Amino acid sequence: MQDSKAPPLQGITILDLSRVLAGPYCTLILSQLGARIIKVEIPGTGDDSRAFGPFANGKSLYFASINHDKQSIALNLKDPADRKIFEELAGMADVLVENYRPGTMEKLGYGWEVLHEKYPNLIYGAASGFGDTGPYSRRAAYDMVVQGMGGIMSMTGQPGSPPTRVGVSIGDLAAGLYLTIGIVAAIHKRAQGGGAVKVDVAMLDCQLAMLEDALPNYLCLGEIAHPQGSRHPEIAPFQVFSTHDSNMVIAAGNDHLFELLANALDRPDLLENPNYKTNALRRAHIDLLQADMERTLRKHTTKEWLDILNKAGVPCGPVNSIAEVVKDPQVAARNMIVSIPDPVIGNLQVVGNPIKISGVPEQTSHTPPPEVDGDRAAILEWLKQSKS
Repeated sequence: MQDSKAPPLQGITILDLSRVLAGPYCTLILSQLGARIIKVEIPGTGDDSRAFGPFANGKSLYFASINHDKQSIALNLKDPADRKIFEELAGMADVLVENYRPGTMEKLGYGWEVLHEKYPNLIYGAASGFGDTGPYSRRAAYDMVVQGMGGIMSMTGQPGSPPTRVGVSIGDLAAGLYLTIGIVAAIHKRAQGGGAVKVDVAMLDCQLAMLEDALPNYLCLGEIAHPQGSRHPEIAPFQVFSTHDSNMVIAAGNDHLFELLANALDRPDLLENPNYKTNALRRAHIDLLQADMERTLRKHTTKEWLDILNKAGVPCGPVNSIAEVVKDPQVAARNMIVSIPDPVIGNLQVVGNPIKISGVPEQTSHTPPPEVDGDRAAILEWLKQSKS
């Protein structure tokens, strides 16, 4: 029986053939949940993202941010000796993760069917642009491609603006999250006697899964979502507003909160205005409502309004830059910035684990992102001891 204080995936070994973002993001989350990650890289160059900036003392921060707490071994899967090592690792691992284009692992002789026959307990997790099936299955894809194809770019930005990329790689990150969920579900299924399975996650599928109400609105009502800046498509007031010195978010999601907001602004006339009596009316007159509110909001600073509205129980917040959010006391209280000593970078600071589990202590020590093949000796010794 597992120690109640142990992370939930302690004892699980992940053989990670993925690179760049979707797969490595998945295995980072699995690592944060306690799994051991053995990263299999191309000899010499390693993961493609090792060459992506920004750099600190010549080492990629892009790579470092999602590959700490992992081990690296470099294997040429066309070389007989390295294939032997890989097969030994596959025999020891619980899960294999890869994000190659469908068909690539089959060409190497390591597709799901082959591996499942040889290693029946090995779970196989794959993320790709379009998944194992469908007319686009063998196409190449990057985050930007699926953001465009999946509809999210058509909804993002200011009204009348060109198609706008979401500020982070939401195509890769969403696929990594869904792949993680699928793998954890597969581990549970196997533990219940259901055997090992393949988890097939497509980036395009994940973009559709996150379209929220935009998809049913079109399918059921024929309404096509368009960019609305910071405004919510269905709720008002629910957006960014200008204050005396900057901007802030106010999210009055129902009539009660709108009443609290009007009182906090000392604007009882907002409640009496027939254009603002219901959420539907507020949405229909959103330009007028925004102008009405900002006449008052511009009289005080964002900080002053945050104090007033938070005291009144109105959901609100600042529009932080990255520099501001990392200094937020709430972020510090949740251990969401962690420091890792790195021999090249120095003090590597990365995001902490957002999944908090009662009874399981926060991880306090971390290993820096590995050098290519940096853990070969330790991994080979582990394999040797496992045989004896």
